[in-house]
Amino acid sequence: MTGSTVILANHLDLTFQTNDGPVHALKDVSLDINAGDFVSFIGPSGCGKTTFLRVMADLEQPTGGTVTVNGVSPEEARMARAYGYVFQAAGLYPWRTIGGNIRLPLEIMGIPKAEQAERVKRVLDLVELAGFEKKFPWQLSGGMQQRASIARALSFDADILLMDEPFGALDEIVRDHLNEQLLQLWDRTGKTIAFVTHSIPEAVYLSTKIVVMSPRPGRITDVIDSPLPKERPLDIRDTPEFLDVAHRVREGLRAGHLDV
Repeated sequence: MTGSTVILANHLDLTFQTNDGPVHALKDVSLDINAGDFVSFIGPSGCGKTTFLRVMADLEQPTGGTVTVNGVSPEEARMARAYGYVFQAAGLYPWRTIGGNIRLPLEIMGIPKAEQAERVKRVLDLVELAGFEKKFPWQLSGGMQQRASIARALSFDADILLMDEPFGALDEIVRDHLNEQLLQLWDRTGKTIAFVTHSIPEAVYLSTKIVVMSPRPGRITDVIDSPLPKERPLDIRDTPEFLDVAHRVREGLRAGHLDV
C-alpha cells in the first residue's frame, strides 16, 4: 500500500558543462514517488535515468527546478541517511569479508558493535546469504555479490532504496531469481524503491509504477501505473495483462525517439 509522497521532482533540469559544450542530461522532469512504491526508470542509454537517481542521492546537482526527498533537500536527506544506494557493480572491498563490507557504513555511523552484529545477521537473512558472513567477495558468484551489496544498503535501515541497474551484468537465469528475491524483500520491508533498468520485462515485472524516459535530453514520456497484483510469480510474464503493459512501455520508448 502506498502512502505519502517521499520523492518529489518539479521541472528538474540538469546540464553538464563539458569541453565540447553543454550536455543536457535532464529536461523539465516532474515526478512524485510515494512511500511504498516500486518505481522503475527505463529508457535508452544516456537518457538520464542514472543522472536522475544521482540527483535524488545528492551525487549530482540540478541546474534548474527542484527535488525533495522526505520533504527536504537531497543533501539533508543524505545527511539524515534517508536512503541506501546500490550501484551497477557490487563495489565490495576485496580485503573485507562479506560481513565486514556490510558493517562498513555501520562502523562509519558509530553504531555499537553488538548492534552491528545483529544488523549484519538480519540483512544477510533478508537477502538469503546467511552463513556467508566470513566469506570474501571473490568466493561468491556475481549474483551473490550483488545481494551482499543490497544487504549493505539495507544495513542502516533507510526507508528508501535507490538501485542503479544492479542486475544488468548478470545472466538471465540469475537475474530472474534476483528479481523474485527483490520483490519478496520489498514485500517484507515495505521500502520505497527507485530502480534503473534497460530491461522492459524487468521493469514490468518489478514495478508498481514505470517511468519511461526519452533519449537525451532526458524527459519523461510516460508514467505507467501497473495493474498487476502484488503477488507475481515469474510466469505472470506470459499473461495478457503483463504483455499489455510491456507493449505500452515499448510504445513509450518508441515515441520518445520520434519526439527528439
